[in-house]
Amino acid sequence: MLARRKMTLTELSRRLDIALPNLSILKNGHAKAIRMALLDALCRKLDCQPGELLVWESDDAAEKE
Repeated sequence: MLARRKMTLTELSRRLDIALPNLSILKNGHAKAIRMALLDALCRKLDCQPGELLVWESDDAAEKE
């Protein structure tokens, strides 16, 4: 989504006033949870729907990694 918007993670971090390491954790798929307010802010800034940012994986898939 960042590439489509021609935006860097650093720029998004500044626009949302969120620490870059926290966004990096989300981007790399290492987050255990996300606050709805952050998801809302991301969708607003990136002009997208939550389903374009998130992918659901079963617990079975996570255990295999």
